[in-house]
Amino acid sequence: MAIKITDDCINCEACEPECPNNAIYSPEQAWKFSDGTTMNDNTEREDGGFSDEFFYIATDKCTECIGFHDEPQCAAVCPVDCCIDDTDNVETEDELMLKKEKLHA
Repeated sequence: MAIKITDDCINCEACEPECPNNAIYSPEQAWKFSDGTTMNDNTEREDGGFSDEFFYIATDKCTECIGFHDEPQCAAVCPVDCCIDDTDNVETEDELMLKKEKLHA
């Protein structure tokens, strides 16, 4: 399951540098697969959680830190606990590992 950032976000930016997949973006910033990965897709995307008010996580890039850390780092550092499980995007640990391998081939 991916992680999402709720509207309780205070835009403190603590989570953004912790993401090993570069899946966290500032408000109004479109995301790209190529940001922080080995993928060559530079197409800017406004799908997968785009927000114009608070930081958001690009669902297609979130692996819950599987293959990097024991827990999602965004949730570990968030001072207001707004990085939570995204129940609309449930993935198994195997699926998350495959996604990680695709992002960092």
